[in-house]
Order: sequence, then structure tokens, then C-alpha cells
Amino acid sequence: MDLFYTVRQHVLKELDGMVAAGELPAGLDMTSVAVEPPRDPLHGDMATNAAMVLSKSAKKNPREIAENLANRLSNVDIIENLQVAGPGFLNLRISIKAWQSNLNKILELGSAYGRTGLGKNLCVNVEFVSANPTGPLHVGHTRGAVFGDALSELLSFAGYKVTREYYINDGGSQVDTLARSVYLRYLEAHGQEVAFEDGTYPGNYLIPVGQALKEKVGSDYIDKPEHYWLEDVREFSTDAMMKLIKDDLAALGVEMDAFFSEKSLYGGGKIEKAIESLKSKNLIYDGILDSPKGKKVEDWEPRVQTLFKSTSHGDDVDRPIKKSDGAWTYFAPDIAYHFDKVERNFDHLIDVFGADHGGYVKRMKAAVSALSDDKVKFDIKLTQLVKLFKRGEPFKMSKRAGTFVTLRDLVDQVGSDVTRFVMLTRKNDAPLDFDFEKVLEQSKDNPVYYVQYASARIHSVFRKAKEAGIYFDGEQMRYETFSKITHEAEIKIAKKLAEWPRLVEISAKTHEPHRIAFYLYELASDFHSLWNKGNENEGLRFIQENDHEATCTKMAMISAVLVVISSGLGILGVEPATHMN
Repeated sequence: MDLFYTVRQHVLKELDGMVAAGELPAGLDMTSVAVEPPRDPLHGDMATNAAMVLSKSAKKNPREIAENLANRLSNVDIIENLQVAGPGFLNLRISIKAWQSNLNKILELGSAYGRTGLGKNLCVNVEFVSANPTGPLHVGHTRGAVFGDALSELLSFAGYKVTREYYINDGGSQVDTLARSVYLRYLEAHGQEVAFEDGTYPGNYLIPVGQALKEKVGSDYIDKPEHYWLEDVREFSTDAMMKLIKDDLAALGVEMDAFFSEKSLYGGGKIEKAIESLKSKNLIYDGILDSPKGKKVEDWEPRVQTLFKSTSHGDDVDRPIKKSDGAWTYFAPDIAYHFDKVERNFDHLIDVFGADHGGYVKRMKAAVSALSDDKVKFDIKLTQLVKLFKRGEPFKMSKRAGTFVTLRDLVDQVGSDVTRFVMLTRKNDAPLDFDFEKVLEQSKDNPVYYVQYASARIHSVFRKAKEAGIYFDGEQMRYETFSKITHEAEIKIAKKLAEWPRLVEISAKTHEPHRIAFYLYELASDFHSLWNKGNENEGLRFIQENDHEATCTKMAMISAVLVVISSGLGILGVEPATHMN
């Protein structure tokens, strides 16, 4: 049950009645009619923009529409009061019985509360992290991993069939550099002194890889030319790095459904097949691009190149896919990879990129548009940089990586739950400050603590009730009438819980899981406020001595709170707390 949806259906029904009565013209588009919380709670519980969005096409004064709609809605039993405001907004007050009834519904549905049919079981591919397999994941990858995983879980909750996918960039020169770096550690494992030249990877994380290579091949590669060992060491090193990356992701609670190797695109005709698909649509041609103004672009050269006519699908300029020497550009395998996704019959594609990939967005969207004939929806989400602090001072160095803070550094210091929640307290495209001290602070200013504390407090009430000999089963809680839930602070919680299904749907539509974190903080704040009021007003305490029925009712109410907190934290990949230190 979604109270906002229910009220919107009443609004739409009465608008249809106004059309039938000749008060509104037929054929009006009602899709923009919304029912949502007003900006100021003093104005009511809900507000509808119906009159404002219909007035232009209806050629009627919005206030007149709002007044007629208000008269019709006055007969709806769950609506207690209506008021036309401003130029034509309609504010509604919902009966207390409706809020009480919704608490019942939450406990009936349990973890299914808030799940919607929005996704209609459509298949969505969410590609995220996709870091080069050349070293451990750094803090930027961490944010992308958390965001991608939470978005995937959110979409699953909203009724989509989601595949989490990692694109392994193992087809470029960087894996050759990795192999050479591991070879140096291999020589080092044999007691040789080595020097890491510019362009190699000097991080300590390769020491055990070099040792493992020694254990595998012994001295076979010593004093051998590069062509003798490069291919084998490249494969060995890439496998070792992917194991490291998978272990790091597991420490963060991220598990991929699929891994796709860039290398698999070469030699099997997959790139050629994708380009042929574009060629069949007259989107491939040979030409010379104008020199980009004001900046140097790596893939530009004043020669005839094979170009993708990406401007036909919204890009600013056409893009090279093959150089004049016949070699593929970096863009060509990316086209082939997304063509593979299209051929796997995904309905939606979502790529999560770092902020440094902003210039890649238009060309990639153009490619998917062309490859799918605009049939596959495609969204690219950019995750901005994370700035690390400790006691307010910049924190930069990792002994393990040598030059940057790793994902494992974060998780080892503050834990997976804290890392994930904090990474989701800002919209993905907004910069994020991460202070190692602040995120562990036990205060209202620390959102992850505040939400976890609410969960722990609810569990503590359950334990105290049991110690007091107060027992109730799920069925008893489930069908409680909640007629004794009448105080303003209690109803405020009931209203906040009623927003959950709508919040899930909006978050899923906009691909914004950070909304979940914001909502949980607000819900936790309402709960803690009620808890504190119980210190002054005994009637608001959750355990009512000598009143078993009242206690059960209040316990049922906070059980509903726990249902939503647990669902919300589950979407974020955070475990609800049962105890707090």
C-alpha cells in the first residue's frame, strides 16, 4: 500500500469525473499530475499540482480547477481537510486513521513494503568499477563500487532484473606494463637488485605476485628475452590482480554477477561485427576531422581516418574508430563491448564512470543509440572525487599502494558499513569529503551512526520487553489496530514511513540511491525525537508498565520503523545494528 499512490488515484478519478461533467476538456495528459509532501509541513500532509499542470492545456484558470477538484475530493473518507493555496495548489490533510492503517500494512508486508512493480522485470545491466587490472582499487574506485552496488540493489528492490558487471580492461598496453613490473618483482624474489623505471608499477602489492611467479616457474624466466615470458607473465599477473580486486570488493560487500574481458573482443571478430552494424546504417565513413579548438586530443590526427558519424546521434563531433595505420582506437572496443550488451537483450544499460570520463559520455551515448536503434535506454553516471582527511588534515599515503589510499585502507580503518553509508551521503556527481575521525563519531552529526543507533535502540526495546516478561508474536503485532497511536510525535513517524514506497520509486527513476540515505537519516531523527520525548512524557515510552496492550501497540509501531530502516540499509548494503558500544 502506498498512501501517496492511493490519494493520487482519488485525484485522477475525480479529474476524470470533471472531464465527464464537462468541467474539463477531454484528452488531457494526466501523467504530470503528482501527489507529494508539501515543502512546508504546516501546509498539510500532501499536495497536488493537478490544477497547475492542467490549466494551460485545459485553457482554464488553475485556481478554478483546484476549487472544483477540492469539492469533489471532500467526499473521500481518508481526506480530512482541503485547502486551495496560491495560484492553484491544493493542500490536503489525511485522516489519522489512514496513517494508523498504513502502519498495519507495513507489518503485513514486512520486507516487501516499498517494493514496486516499477521495473516490470526489465533487464538492466549496471557496469561499475571496471578498474584497470594493474593494482588495488583506490578510494575513487571505492565510491564507484558503493554507488554502483547500491544503485543495483535499489533497482532490484524496484522490480528490475539487474546484472552487476565488471569490464576488465586487459586489452591495452597497461597490462604489458603490469607484466614487466611483476617480472622485476620476480627477479627481486630471486635476490636480484632491480630498478623501477618510469612507467612501471612500484607498489608493494606486487611483491607477493613476484614471489608467486617464482614459486610457479622457478628460474625459467631469468635472463630470458621479453618475448619469451611476456605473454605468460601478463596472464599470470592479470589473474593475480583480478583476484586482489575481487577480494577488495568482497571486503566492501560487493559481488559482481559478470566479468567481461576486453581481450575477448580482439581476434574473434567482435569489434568488426559491431562496426559492420554501424556501417550498415551508413554511420561509418573515411574522412579528416578538424583540429579540436583549444585543446589537444590524443586520437586526433590530420589524416584520413575511419570515423563513426556520432553527430547523427547527439554527439558534438564524429569520432575516430580506426587510425590511419589500421589500428583500432580506444573507442572501437568500447563500441563492441556495448554492442555485446545490446545483443544480450538488456532493456537498460547503466555505466558508472569516474569524473575524469566526462568527455566520453556523449560519444558513448551516441554509440548505444546507434547500435540499438534507440531501443535500449542508456544512462551514464559520473562519480566525483573523494577527498580524504584525518582530524581535518589531508590524508594521502598508502604504504601498500605506494601512491594512493586503497579501498582496503578505508575498510580496514572504518569498516564496510561506515564506508558504504558515508559514500552515499552525497549525490554521485558531487564532491565528497571523507574524514576518518568524523565518520566514527558517535553523534547526530554522523548520519551512519545516527541511523544505526535507531536500529540498535529498537532492538534494545525488544530485549527489555522480553526481560520484563512481555511477549508478543508476529501475528499479534501484524494485526494491531494502532488506535492508541495518536500523539503528534508518533503520527509524524507514521507519516514518514508512508513516504517510503514513493521515495523508493523516485530514487529508482532518477538513479539516485543517496536519497535513501537522506530519508533514513530523517526517519532516524523522528524516532530519536520520540524516544527523547518519552523521557519527559511516560505515555510515550515504548514499554508501558501494567498495560500490555499499549506496549504491544507501541512495539508494533517501532517494528514498522525497523522494517523500513532494515530495507533502506539493505539497499545501501549496510547491516542494521542490534547493539551499539
